[in-house]
Amino acid sequence: MPETVLVVPCFNEARRLAVEQFEGFVKVHPDLRFLFVNDGSTDNTLAVLRGLEERDAAHFSVLDQQPNQGKAEAVRRGMLVAFETDARYAGFWDADLATPLEAAPEFVDLLESRPHLEMVFGSRVKLLGRSIERSALRHYLGRVFATAASLTLGLAIYDTQCGAKLFRVSPEIAALFQEPFITRWIFDVEIIARLIRARRGSEQPQPEDVIYELPLRAWHDMAGSKVRASDFPKAIFETLRIHRKYLSRRARSDR
Repeated sequence: MPETVLVVPCFNEARRLAVEQFEGFVKVHPDLRFLFVNDGSTDNTLAVLRGLEERDAAHFSVLDQQPNQGKAEAVRRGMLVAFETDARYAGFWDADLATPLEAAPEFVDLLESRPHLEMVFGSRVKLLGRSIERSALRHYLGRVFATAASLTLGLAIYDTQCGAKLFRVSPEIAALFQEPFITRWIFDVEIIARLIRARRGSEQPQPEDVIYELPLRAWHDMAGSKVRASDFPKAIFETLRIHRKYLSRRARSDR
């Protein structure tokens, strides 16, 4: 597998971080490295991460972000570090492993076999033969949000919020992470909006041609999620902010 770096944002993950799974995975896939971003945790997360780094610095590194600044900034800062490595691919993966690590090689294989692709996004599609375990409430709220995100972006995208994404390393992709995100939780939508804005009117391949949604074989809703159903109205409001900032007529004239 080509050199790949996965950024793992962590906030108070000391009790549920599956250390043994991470350590076992890199033994089988030595070309994959993890960059853990401690986002101002108030528990023992930093010590747990430092322990991983001390035992295997070739595969595990730690970026300590103080104070807590939210998942969006943790991912953004981690990705900027990842883009400075010699990795061919860089992405981010949720610390709770709702998407199993075993899915990561499939993301890499897609980018390897399809040179025109620049991004692979995990997609939680409930299909026969797949194990997608998500509460009914979260599923239906997710479908409503996905519709709002698709309308905002003008792209028929099924799942913007799955926490497993991989990117082909390039200056153009790195540029999408240079500025802080204006949204705290739906920065995934903002990444796509930035790509749309950057490619609009250019001869570069358009987002619908370079983004691939990969239906996951397994995804399990984990206890302790930082996202609550009560955050749903806020997420809808943030799609409007994204549209106004990047995709509105005013945004086009401000370029």
